[in-house]
Amino acid sequence: MRLRRGFLKIVSCCILIWPFAAWAGAKFLITEAPLDKADAIVVLGGSATYKERAHEAARLLHEGRSQLILVTNDNMRGPWSSAEQRNLFFYERSFEELRNAGVAPQNIDLAATPVTSTYDEAQVVKEYAQQHGLRSILIVTSAYHSRRALWVYSRVFRETGIRVGLISAAESPPPATWWLSLRGWNLVPTEYVKMVYYLINY
Repeated sequence: MRLRRGFLKIVSCCILIWPFAAWAGAKFLITEAPLDKADAIVVLGGSATYKERAHEAARLLHEGRSQLILVTNDNMRGPWSSAEQRNLFFYERSFEELRNAGVAPQNIDLAATPVTSTYDEAQVVKEYAQQHGLRSILIVTSAYHSRRALWVYSRVFRETGIRVGLISAAESPPPATWWLSLRGWNLVPTEYVKMVYYLINY
């Protein structure tokens, strides 16, 4: 009986603590590195969140933070396009979202080299920045991806003299309730696994 009561107390404490621990764990993943002006706004690839990232990049451009939006190529195709009669690449979908948000085509460019990871992406962006003489970039990515992205880009760009800023696009579910949805479980715990992998390998 005493053992059972002790077990119930432990379970009750875990239930009470879990929402706060889950919120803190999600909030830790979200970070920003402010940069008032940049030579380019870089929209990182992300098939599930390309709309949010594109809209945030468009907002920043309209604010005058930069005159160039650079989109990376994750080499993944999205849903069928009736207009094009093919499955568009997600970078093409990002272009559509940017144009629909009022960004002129001459203000959009593509880092065409396909990438398969955030580290590969940072290397491609660094090469583009050096070739085009960029002195600063402002990264736009999803909130839960932001801390790992900033760590990777800061590491890749650390000896280039190029300033790196980062803005987090709005992402759902919010940190307080991510654990109540399947999408949240696919985002937050997975991101911690990726962070550990990056810390070990890069």
